[in-house]
Amino acid sequence: MTITKEKSTPTAESSDEDPLRFRQPDINDGAAVYELIRACPPLDLNSNYVYLLLCTHFAQTCIVAQRADQLVGFISAYRHPENPHTLFVWQVAVHESMRGQGLAQNMLGCLLGRENLQGIEFIETTVDPDNRASRRLFEKLAQQHQAELIELEFLKTEHFIEPQVEPLLRIGPLMASLL
Repeated sequence: MTITKEKSTPTAESSDEDPLRFRQPDINDGAAVYELIRACPPLDLNSNYVYLLLCTHFAQTCIVAQRADQLVGFISAYRHPENPHTLFVWQVAVHESMRGQGLAQNMLGCLLGRENLQGIEFIETTVDPDNRASRRLFEKLAQQHQAELIELEFLKTEHFIEPQVEPLLRIGPLMASLL
């Protein structure tokens, strides 16, 4: 897939009649984002209200991928409140029909290319140790940007209601010339 701009960008896998587009979400995407997340286990499903807030209050740091009338990808992210040069990626969802085509990587690239995110030096995220697909996504991102990826202890079993751990992956510094 080749991504040149955010709006109405056809890709190698799309036809002229059915282009894949990347764009900032809006309030009308909230329900579709909820349904996409629900269809993407093992992602944690939050309330529809949370996705409405992400698509409005955090729209400038989130991205959707759409083919025809179907939402096929979503990334939620936000600038870290205490570290404005860090983008925290919360959830990455790719519809089953689009997996294995580099969609998540292309959405991340498009998101990082936004003018309002210039100055981002680090990406942080939490990834379940068993989620190999997500780990590979962020390993590739680090390689792409010739950046270090470190894993830090962050959310431990005692922080959760049900036993689980979510280590923090920190990527950076990102090379500005590659954004």
